[in-house]
Amino acid sequence: QVQLVESGGGLVQPGGSLRLSCAASGFTFSMYVMGWYRQAPGKQRERVAFIGTSSDTNYADSVKGRFTISRDNAKRTVYLQMNSLKPEDTAVYYCNAWRAVNNNNYWGQGTQVTVSS
Repeated sequence: QVQLVESGGGLVQPGGSLRLSCAASGFTFSMYVMGWYRQAPGKQRERVAFIGTSSDTNYADSVKGRFTISRDNAKRTVYLQMNSLKPEDTAVYYCNAWRAVNNNNYWGQGTQVTVSS
């Protein structure tokens, strides 16, 4: 069955870095757009970044220049390198896989990122 398993979250001080990973199984990873979303308490889920099948990338304005998304199709894994973290980056981060041709849309269980001193 389809699985997206996130890891790498945790507590970090402002200005620090974290690297999130999302390991995928159960579908043809290379054919899917992979994305990271986040949801802070009391707020709607928002898209942070996505990477296409040709490794084209897109970022939310709030994270441009600080976050980098990448993918390794051989390892079926997508990464989110987060630098210069701010308290407002605190949220549960979710991995997403989407394929337009059949509108398949898969979600991971989420990993907590807390930025606090």
